[in-house]
Amino acid sequence: MEAAVPTYRRGVSTREEVKATLAAFAAAAPGRSVEIRVPPFGAVQAVPGGAHRRGTPRALVECDADTWLALVRGELTWADAVAAGRVDASGERSDLSAWLPLADSSDHPHSG
Repeated sequence: MEAAVPTYRRGVSTREEVKATLAAFAAAAPGRSVEIRVPPFGAVQAVPGGAHRRGTPRALVECDADTWLALVRGELTWADAVAAGRVDASGERSDLSAWLPLADSSDHPHSG
């Protein structure tokens, strides 16, 4: 299934696109149980689960901007990114495959 192409993708810098897609991911997977980092552009806490209140959550996902954008666009699967060592994911709930690729909220299986 091909992900919908969000309008924020068109004609923006990598930095702007990463920040926009991190915000969209946090909206699609609301919560604070996983921290997603895409250095040096940004980080968000997302994914439903245990209430995390201070510091870094026990679950952490980190990757470079090219990998993150390929994941949210559907150009790279979560499993392939992890297998290739392009994503560093640790902790409970750090598997983001249920929320990737990002799609318009009306099409996303977790919207509602």
